[in-house]
Amino acid sequence: MQLEHNLAHLVPEGTPGGLMPVIVVIETVRIIIRPGTLAVRLAANMVAGHLLLALLGGQGPALSGVALRGLVVGLLCLMALECGVACIQAYVFTILRALYLADHSRLTMAGGKRAA
Repeated sequence: MQLEHNLAHLVPEGTPGGLMPVIVVIETVRIIIRPGTLAVRLAANMVAGHLLLALLGGQGPALSGVALRGLVVGLLCLMALECGVACIQAYVFTILRALYLADHSRLTMAGGKRAA
């Protein structure tokens, strides 16, 4: 009975009976994958900036004079950009986590009480 109640939350109202099993599978996969997609998104954003800084910073020994100064200024600007990206990613992570937890809480509620 509890399983049927929890699965009923995965199917929108008005869904034809033949599509209900398919919708349940799709929604279950969506719920399971969401934290993984958040992790991949955060990891890709963090690695991309660090990789760019490392690749450009490795060019320093080959440069001199004005080019080296330009590289240092460019790296400082990229570091400032990285700090901004880190703040934005922290905000996105917090908001998405709150949405995922609210969605999970909605799915596990049964008649206003926590499901056992």
